[in-house]
Amino acid sequence: MRIGIYGGTFDPVHNGHLILARDAVEKLGLDEIVFIPNAVPPHRAGEKRTPEALRFEMVAAAVAGETRFKADDVEIRRGGVSYTIDTILALKEKYAPGDAFYFLVGGDNVRELSSWHRIEELKKLVTFVALSRGDCDNGHLTLQLERRVDISATEIRARVAKNLSIRYLVPDAVLEIITRNQLYKE
Repeated sequence: MRIGIYGGTFDPVHNGHLILARDAVEKLGLDEIVFIPNAVPPHRAGEKRTPEALRFEMVAAAVAGETRFKADDVEIRRGGVSYTIDTILALKEKYAPGDAFYFLVGGDNVRELSSWHRIEELKKLVTFVALSRGDCDNGHLTLQLERRVDISATEIRARVAKNLSIRYLVPDAVLEIITRNQLYKE
């Protein structure tokens, strides 16, 4: 199988994530994409985040009904800093030996890859795919998929804080979770 791994804070997961994931499935011929919300992102360890259980609930709700999309809480269950190498090693034990892993990373994060924990080992285990808005230098490390999707979690949180609508930016099920839990109302 060809498995896409899409990690992130997903605070909140939004339609841009889903559009880019669908694009990756179609263009790379992936059998599935596993969305993995992280516990503590290594490059953002000090930032305030929505509780892990709520972020996972939003991801699970967003991908429900999509036959090729799955949500996995492997990083949340493990706790602590979410190093991608640990996640990939855990997933390799769950899947068949010949399965190929494609790690989806935002084009804006490609420059940081060289600083990732055990990156040389990680590069041997996955193919990196840059989900680009056309503004990343992918070097020789990644495949690149370009699609302009100008939706950001930062923008969504800011809109909620200002009591502006986020309808059409997030799936309805995610909007319901945000509303029910009064998220981002600072």
